Amino acid sequence: MNARTRLAASAAFGLSLLSSPLAALDLDNMNSKDRDAFGQAVRAYLLENPEVIMEAVAVLEQRQAAADAARDDALVETYIAELQNDGYSWVGGNPDGDITVVEFMDYRCGYCRRAVPEIAKLLEKDGNIRLVVKEFPILGEASMVAARFAIATKNLAGDDAYKAVHDALLSFSGEPTDVALRRLAEGLELDGDAILAAMNAPEVTEAITRTRALAQQLSISGTPSFVVDTELLRGYLPADAMLDMVAEIRAARG
Repeated sequence: MNARTRLAASAAFGLSLLSSPLAALDLDNMNSKDRDAFGQAVRAYLLENPEVIMEAVAVLEQRQAAADAARDDALVETYIAELQNDGYSWVGGNPDGDITVVEFMDYRCGYCRRAVPEIAKLLEKDGNIRLVVKEFPILGEASMVAARFAIATKNLAGDDAYKAVHDALLSFSGEPTDVALRRLAEGLELDGDAILAAMNAPEVTEAITRTRALAQQLSISGTPSFVVDTELLRGYLPADAMLDMVAEIRAARG
């Protein structure tokens, strides 16, 4: 919220608290004398009651948060099929789970790495969670290379191989050079040369392009970002908090 917005909010709040005869004035038709008197009255009130400014800001921020949440709900509803069943993203956890958690992630993202044990804990404690991983490389060329390698692995070797590479890349600390990726693949008993050769295949590019387009539609610009059932969560959340969210969603369903 910028300074002008804060000032407007505080002034509006202060005006509502002024005595009724002054507040009842037609502001559009005031003469200069009345307008000066009105302005002085508002200023005097705010100087005597500075806490009003913060109260007004809090009200405005609450209204903005509610508006943002309503907008996010509408966006998720519009794109729910692409989020949960795009046909190309890896699906883990319980494929038949009653709650779908979608994660937009980047292998170079520190918070994505911190989220790894939290997601594992979520899936361990709640066996009815379906997890969808969206490859969303936004942190430079190394992110893109890693995402392409992971998607190519899935396309060539299947879901189990993807999961192994996905986990390995999230703990990988070096640069994703061809040599390093080939060594990583060999350590998992995968054909590194074949995966490297498939990284620039059209279907790999299409998967990344579609995920980026979806993120743009949802105004997602950071990682990790989650969609828990129909709730958009911008950022990292510990497993216990996500478990609470899941419980609330189930309770709301009745």
